[in-house]
Amino acid sequence: MIKYIFIAGLLLAATSIYCQNVLFKNDSTATLEASIGEVIIAASKDNSELKKLPTSTDLISSFLIKSNEIRSLTEISGLASNFVMPDYGSKLTSPVYIRGIGSRINSPSVGLYVDGIPYFEKAAFNFDFFDVDKVEVLKGPQGTLYGRNSMGGVINVITKTPMNSQGTNAGISIGTYGNYKFNAGHYNKFTDNFAFSISANYQHNDGFYTNRFLNNKVDASDSYGFRNRLIYIISESLTIENIANLEHSQQGGYPYAVYNDSLNKTEDVYYNQASSYARTILSDGLILRLSKDNWELTNTLSYQLLDDVQKIDQDFTEDSLYFVDQQMKQNMFSNEIIVRSKENKKYNWLFGGFGFKQFFDKSVTVDAYASNMWYLKNYDLEVSSFALFHQSMFNLSEQLKLTAGARYDKEIALLDYRYNLEISGNPATNTDTVYPKLTDHVLLPKLSLSYEFKNSTLYGSYTTGYKPGGFNSSFEKPEHLAFKHENSRNYELGYKASFLNGILYSDLAIFYTQLKNQQIYRTVPSGRGSYLDNAGVSENKGFEISTKTNSFSGFSAMVSYGYTHSEILEYEEDSARIYNNNFSPYIPRNTFAIQLNYSVFLKQISFIDKVACNITFNQQGELYWNLENNYKEERYGLLNAKISFIRKSIQLDFWGRNLTNTDYNSFLFEALGNTYAQTRKPLHLGMNFSINF
Repeated sequence: MIKYIFIAGLLLAATSIYCQNVLFKNDSTATLEASIGEVIIAASKDNSELKKLPTSTDLISSFLIKSNEIRSLTEISGLASNFVMPDYGSKLTSPVYIRGIGSRINSPSVGLYVDGIPYFEKAAFNFDFFDVDKVEVLKGPQGTLYGRNSMGGVINVITKTPMNSQGTNAGISIGTYGNYKFNAGHYNKFTDNFAFSISANYQHNDGFYTNRFLNNKVDASDSYGFRNRLIYIISESLTIENIANLEHSQQGGYPYAVYNDSLNKTEDVYYNQASSYARTILSDGLILRLSKDNWELTNTLSYQLLDDVQKIDQDFTEDSLYFVDQQMKQNMFSNEIIVRSKENKKYNWLFGGFGFKQFFDKSVTVDAYASNMWYLKNYDLEVSSFALFHQSMFNLSEQLKLTAGARYDKEIALLDYRYNLEISGNPATNTDTVYPKLTDHVLLPKLSLSYEFKNSTLYGSYTTGYKPGGFNSSFEKPEHLAFKHENSRNYELGYKASFLNGILYSDLAIFYTQLKNQQIYRTVPSGRGSYLDNAGVSENKGFEISTKTNSFSGFSAMVSYGYTHSEILEYEEDSARIYNNNFSPYIPRNTFAIQLNYSVFLKQISFIDKVACNITFNQQGELYWNLENNYKEERYGLLNAKISFIRKSIQLDFWGRNLTNTDYNSFLFEALGNTYAQTRKPLHLGMNFSINF
């Protein structure tokens, strides 16, 4: 790690010296974007300031998004401490892990909201970033305000609003491996009361991995997206807003290859049936805001459609053994209403209600060529939920604040399951089963105490979270059809402080989380699919620290480090498979990131106004790939860099990712008696051209 930090520092120092002494004069006129501690965190739902929020929080600003060439949530990994979103070769499989809590299949364990619209399916998590203003990551259970699927934390993605951004922008990017991108947006504030924006994005990649059997790129991809936003201020107290999003993506298959245990090496991708994943996401949110003298109301009504098709050569070999065709359509309707008090010196409150309904129509077709079998599974799943929540905030003194809250959540799931089996073309089994409904009732309390002094906040908190039970889409034993809900209790101590008149900001947190009935990923006995099972007790403990600076004399920096010890204390699948005291799979022990930025105004060259340099080093600590803990990924680091040349409203960027061409496995799993892995994306370079007018 030290050698990479040294290289990064050396490159930045050389660039800085050259810029200062030869071409440029130091950018002493740069102004701060904002005092970091005064940023309002929308994900808090009570409009709390970052430095006063009694939970560990990472803010990925638009500056960080641009300077790091972040194009999806997966590329935030490392910038936010104890946050990991692995690249598993498909947008369908997009798990997120925060502080060791996450889920490979079924519902996520981390909540995602885009402009207040909930995304409850992991298959929707990996979407293309464009028009994004910032990303907020709240760590630890957020069940009191967010309910289901927020055990690990909450991610809040906020896009640009035409009330704050005006004009037109366009950009194009080209890079190695056939990587190119085009995006454009128009933001117009027609009057003080009405604003409108529309933006579009298109991305293409020829693919990083070659299928040696078919002699083509296995992971080629195309995607396009649109976003439309309307804001109408009807009166001083009433505002209505509509946000609509559409994205369609088409990907090649999965770059999985056989992992050779004896050589400790991943072989070439080599399978005979082309695989693919296609997905369409449509979402629309209608947001109503009503403001009175002492209180304000926000109502968010939303709809989301997710329609996808997966085709996969499930054995990943040159033999025709298993091929799966999975199709799913999800329709989801949700509504949340929140009423909260305005700033009060003694007491502030928040009341809310939330409800949603999801409809799934899913079919899975499997061709088992070796046994001359064909079978079709159909799942009609309906999930509905209702919740009430409250939070009270007491200002016990000017410095001391107490926050208490609770949420009641009720969820019901209904499944109609149909199974058809043919052997040698002849019908063998035909069943249609309506399973008893699953019902979850939970009460999720929260308590925190914070003390503010000077520009610092010291806090302690107790928070709870839960993830609902459900039905497995793959199972071979009746007892594996359903799994129970899991819940968590989190204890946290933290310290936040800003220094040097807001130029420097630090966030430190220590946490302990206990999980009961943790939902564990398992492979079905035949190896043809996976399901969730419940462990007894698990615990995660660790800490995280991050330090950021605003720009001073053209220089800014960010350093973050996270440590997570994630352990399964009690889990005995049967007498032969006991996993007590094993590390939880997929959870890196350490995450580390350092970013250095330097920008200068040009004084001697007339056709360039400014040059900005960015170098980022991300490191991920060792992790285990399976419950047995016999497959381990060692620690590795990635070095990325970018340099930008700016002339008024025109910008030209040159960037590189994985500049040291570091080799590692980004995913490893066991199935059908084999071990498979996906290797890293190699060094790749590119350039961007953008204009604003």
